[in-house]
Amino acid sequence: METSDKTKGPKPKGRQDSSVRGLSLESFTEPPAFKNKVYDALKKAVTEMDIYSTSEPQWIDERQISEMLGVSRTPVREAIAMLQREGFLTPVPRKGIIVVRKTKREVIEMIQAWAALESIATRLIALHASDDEIGELRRLFVFFDDAHRPSEHLSEYSKANLNFHQALIRLSGSPLLVDMTSNLLLHVRGIRQITIGRDNRTSQSIIDHLAIIEAIEQRDAAKAEELSREHTLGLARYVERHGGGILD
Repeated sequence: METSDKTKGPKPKGRQDSSVRGLSLESFTEPPAFKNKVYDALKKAVTEMDIYSTSEPQWIDERQISEMLGVSRTPVREAIAMLQREGFLTPVPRKGIIVVRKTKREVIEMIQAWAALESIATRLIALHASDDEIGELRRLFVFFDDAHRPSEHLSEYSKANLNFHQALIRLSGSPLLVDMTSNLLLHVRGIRQITIGRDNRTSQSIIDHLAIIEAIEQRDAAKAEELSREHTLGLARYVERHGGGILD
């Protein structure tokens, strides 16, 4: 039986505006056959939220999500519970559900874990991926040159940067690596987005990416693995030095 949509007491000030601004969902054209459809949609929306660009908390509103998706609140409630167990959401007593922001130390540890897993993926690409698959990596950066500098097209480059790191995992051909990195993506992705434009990091970023791609093209698995690992560990070192201004 559905519970009443009425809630007790006033909503926290600014909560609804925050959730509307941060969460992007599209209504289903028909009722979902399985609760997993709601879970997949909500998880995708949560992982795409830009939670580290502001210190304001990002709230999840069960009623609002239900209305946005065009479904009852029961599968939404179940999806929220699953995302809580995975560490993406957490309940705040008498207030609601908030999207989890990691501490500086937790973010560094997640980036280090990503570096280890991504470097293994890069080795597998060099060893086993087809030339066409490897070509996909280089095509991500084909439009960037002296006339189209990454630092002057930051939003465009940031998207290419994130696509590159996701492609390294996907092109490894390892479903296990894809599964192991999926829940790291929310936080590592968010930190990459807000740091890429700082301290001229774009210039070094594209140099690193092209070096990794060249090593893969040459089928030098050891070099590709090392370059990939050091590139991402560079982000961990940057957060270590400057994280106070990023994660506070």
